[in-house]
Amino acid sequence: MEVHALDPFFNPRSVAIIGASSDPSKLGGRPIRFLRAAGYAGRIYPINTRSETVQGLQAYPTLADIPGEVDQALIIVPASAAPDALRACIAKGIKAVQVLSSGFAEESEEGRLRQEEMSALAARHGVRLLGPNCLGIVSVRNRYFATFSTALEALVPQPGGISFATQSGAFGSCAYAQAIQRGLGIARIVATGNEADIDVTECIDFLASDPETRVICAAIEGCRDGNRLRRALLKAAAAGKPVILMKVGSSATGQQAAATHTGAIAGDDKIFDVVCRECGAWRAQSIEEMLDIAYVRSQLAEPANDRANIITVSGGIGVLMADDAERHGVAVPAAAPALQARIRGIVPFLVGVNPLDTTAQIGAIKRGIPDLAELVIQETDCATLFLYLAQIPCDPRRFVPLLADLAELRRKYPDRLLVLIGPSDDEMRRQLEAQGLVIFSDPGRAMRAVGALCEIARRRASLHPGLPDPGRRARRPDVAVDPRAGSLNEMQAKRLLSEYGLPVPPEALCRTEAEAVAAAQRLGYPVVAKIVSPDIQHKTEFGGVVLDLADADAVRRAFGALMGKAAALPGSPRIEGVLIAPMIRKGTETILGIHVDPIFGPMVMFGLGGVAVELFRDVAFASVPLSPARAEQLIRSVKASQLLFGWRGRPAQDVGALTRALMGLSDFAQDWAQVLEGVDVNPFVVLDEGAACLDAVVSCNAAS
Repeated sequence: MEVHALDPFFNPRSVAIIGASSDPSKLGGRPIRFLRAAGYAGRIYPINTRSETVQGLQAYPTLADIPGEVDQALIIVPASAAPDALRACIAKGIKAVQVLSSGFAEESEEGRLRQEEMSALAARHGVRLLGPNCLGIVSVRNRYFATFSTALEALVPQPGGISFATQSGAFGSCAYAQAIQRGLGIARIVATGNEADIDVTECIDFLASDPETRVICAAIEGCRDGNRLRRALLKAAAAGKPVILMKVGSSATGQQAAATHTGAIAGDDKIFDVVCRECGAWRAQSIEEMLDIAYVRSQLAEPANDRANIITVSGGIGVLMADDAERHGVAVPAAAPALQARIRGIVPFLVGVNPLDTTAQIGAIKRGIPDLAELVIQETDCATLFLYLAQIPCDPRRFVPLLADLAELRRKYPDRLLVLIGPSDDEMRRQLEAQGLVIFSDPGRAMRAVGALCEIARRRASLHPGLPDPGRRARRPDVAVDPRAGSLNEMQAKRLLSEYGLPVPPEALCRTEAEAVAAAQRLGYPVVAKIVSPDIQHKTEFGGVVLDLADADAVRRAFGALMGKAAALPGSPRIEGVLIAPMIRKGTETILGIHVDPIFGPMVMFGLGGVAVELFRDVAFASVPLSPARAEQLIRSVKASQLLFGWRGRPAQDVGALTRALMGLSDFAQDWAQVLEGVDVNPFVVLDEGAACLDAVVSCNAAS
């Protein structure tokens, strides 16, 4: 297998500490102390100009004095001396360098320039940099503890399958300190700091191919390249490794200026959620949630489905868990009648059909709990069995025999998730986990973690790369469009979109009252009149649209009023005339759009028109390119879309026409991605047969 570019950071045979200190409490002394205490088997070379030994190790005045090759270097010197330290690494032929020093872009303009200097220097010589201002790396199995994190002062990570990649050192140390305290097994830990070179995205890419990692926990503050993140997440998904992400702090992209209504609705946070969903990752809302999910997945198999059985010795907790199951997307199917009969053969006093309430009397039946658990495992296809045991785990006399039976079930059915719930002390929990079981004291947390893993599995079954097709040839229609104009007027926008299959009713641009009346008579009353200007995007806000004009006199009055209102607007907008179009009363109003995210690129938006968009933000986004199936999935992900499929006797609308329009928008976004800022199609009316694009805004980047 090809060695990953980051492998030398996690598996070095030797490391030099530039700025090594004999004081094990100082920043330059801690990595040496941690490496030696952990039992790192590689060679450690302290660099110190004033001492012959450092913490019992031979020290060297310079890197050049070290005999032989050195795989990695840690720079822990004042920022002003860091560039020279990097030059020494280059001269020694070291290709993996961690810069743990601070005082760079996070502090001042001078520091930013110094960071850029080091980044450029490293790139010229093929050296990879982690940091600067980073916390370092912990690789547990090979005992490579190259960090100064105080979390390791009193906590020793145990080997396991959970890895952490964070930009913030403080966030990372907080997360993995909690993981260590909970006894979770850890594979790798990396904090990327200022990310002059290596970022969290590249670390996720490494961990996706790392044989020691089963679960990836990551925290991102910003993202430089959306497609690189997509590729890393998709790689992890293909490897069957859940990525549990937290987005901390404010995004590096910021809130994009609202060039269109679609852009105002989107925001970078909503788009980040979409990308996580499309690429099989899960976005956690807390460190506790992140660790709960990682805990279950590191111990148990991925759930084969989202169905679960619940066995409980308390009816109230069973009801609570059923409520949580619905909230977190876990199905709780009732036991079939034949199975119910067999269950009552074991537990005659049982209540319910799932949750199965054994009541406290189950304790009077020898092997009652394990026999019931095995029966429901054998006779149902539910991937998960939740077992609420009340206080039993606190009583070794009762629990130790039960643990042996549950461990045997775990061995017999390794593909099923057996999740225990009840209070337990550290020793009992360790015994459980040694048998490959998991236990939660809080049933809600247990259900939330399993629900997240079920959703991750669903996402993996329908991944959407959202990456441009390099073989696709853009088709630029023969329509006169000048991107330097910034925005197109309504008629230009609709004419351009019609070339991509969006249905546009017949209409006419009129510059005189006579032209407007003639157009209305040709199109048939009633009609709509709208001001046309590339400088006025939101016409309704100043009364730039007049509806339901029933005769020639109404058209004349509307024409004069619209031209007068537009001329009185501040800024002297360019007025190109009045658009006359048929009045369409039937159908369901929707809004379609393209939001061009500065990090993740063009995203298609769909929502129902009116208050659903403005008040409830009931909209959904999807990365381009869209397939027909994904376009329909986008439609159905909007709650109000039920109105399109026939709601309480209403006829179903032409969802096929809507799907084709979304596909056309996706194609348009790909062809014009280099100049496009955003698109609003609002309203887009879906009819019983067909659809109609009644208004459109296409905003282009004038600088392109």
